[in-house]
Amino acid sequence: MTTGHNFWDASVWSLMIELTILLVGMLTANMLRRLIKPLRQSLIPSSVLGGFLILFANIAYEKITGAPVFSRMTMETLTYHGLGLGFVAMALRSNKRQKSKESNIAVFDTGVTTVSTYLLQGLLGLSITIGLFFVLGNWPVSGVLLPMGYGQGPGQAYNWGHVYETATGYASFQYGGSFGLTIAAMGFVFAGLGGVFYLQRMKKKGQLNSLLQNADEMEDLSAETITEKGEIPLSESLDKLTVQIGLVVFTYMAAYAVMYLISMGLDALGGFFTSTVKPLIWGFNFLIGTVMAILVRNMLRGLTLRGRRQYLNNFMLARISGVMFDLMVVASIAAIDLSAFSHREFIIPLSIICVVGAVATYLQMDFICKRIYPQYSNEAFLSMYGMLTGTASTGVILLREIDPLFQTPAANNLVYQQLWAIVFGFPMLLLLGYAPIGLTADPATSNLTNAWITLAALAVLLVAMNLILFRRQIFGKKKGKQAA
Repeated sequence: MTTGHNFWDASVWSLMIELTILLVGMLTANMLRRLIKPLRQSLIPSSVLGGFLILFANIAYEKITGAPVFSRMTMETLTYHGLGLGFVAMALRSNKRQKSKESNIAVFDTGVTTVSTYLLQGLLGLSITIGLFFVLGNWPVSGVLLPMGYGQGPGQAYNWGHVYETATGYASFQYGGSFGLTIAAMGFVFAGLGGVFYLQRMKKKGQLNSLLQNADEMEDLSAETITEKGEIPLSESLDKLTVQIGLVVFTYMAAYAVMYLISMGLDALGGFFTSTVKPLIWGFNFLIGTVMAILVRNMLRGLTLRGRRQYLNNFMLARISGVMFDLMVVASIAAIDLSAFSHREFIIPLSIICVVGAVATYLQMDFICKRIYPQYSNEAFLSMYGMLTGTASTGVILLREIDPLFQTPAANNLVYQQLWAIVFGFPMLLLLGYAPIGLTADPATSNLTNAWITLAALAVLLVAMNLILFRRQIFGKKKGKQAA
């Protein structure tokens, strides 16, 4: 009887081979970081370094053999789904934060700061690429990928770059996915460079008396215990980790079902809804997955309160999200198409916006943290600068250099600011789908009206966010003068 394939066929082993390449790349990078002191002090995460090792190894292999060692489509798919699954696993964890008025204000301010930085990055990036459009003829809206790559990380950078590359409602952005992923990769590099520079400044000022040489060797004291009272046992007929993975995947596929149903409705409407809104929906897989995870978590919590066992385990869910984010980062960097760098309309805008974005983010965080978080301005800067150029995990890596036990509120602020960031950042996300409308394949006939409107809207939103952020300094002074 013929099954159509043999177990020794390459197609049977291709996915396992590619996953092995990613994991070995990360393990190799982790070993190099521990063996090479300058590399360890650079604070570049192992997943980022592993991604670059795989990227350059693939280039060398392809030059020798003429064929790549892995499928770029597989890497891009892992990036896309790794983001969604990681957010679902994070959102399924129970929230046990002790709330107070001061902590709520700090979390709110952190969310506003996050969105303010997105807007600044988007404003600068779009201004640069619109200006360069008249000189080089590059894709004028590519600059809005800067906050996606720096502020949101590789998953969202690829999602939106891919949307721009494949959308049919306007002239597509060739190499859009690679452009977004390259921004994200450069963000990790600048996170390490900026973090080390700031730490050196602290050291010169004598503020690092107890600086740890290797924060990675610290025990993760923030992790919850493996098993809590009332939870299902670690091992019975179905392993506890299997239950956690099953719930994560089920929740993510529930989000897929919601996106599929919404897409059917948008296809029926046609026009703008198909060309612009539909890509937005599929680009927000992580956000819809987060909403579904909150619903599932609350449903399971309700069953627990009625006497059922507790199925969710925070420790294991944290490990699942960590694996997903590590795979997402290493796959996203490995998926970068360096052939795009042979085109000046790609490399010149990319180089300028990455440098300007990193410097502007550094200066903005330095200015904000000294005024909004005066009690722990250094901790706030390192955590938020790391997050807003890399990912939340990058921010935590920088933070642990001076606050290994998370004694300041900086770490909690990163975790719990997401809701406010989503609320205030949603208008900007809508602008991402609006900005490219009117672009054509011929630069001479492209209509930049939507791009200019987007630029103006970003500037207005940036002013509004800063008014909210500095409300006490601005309006408090006015009240004080009136009282006097």
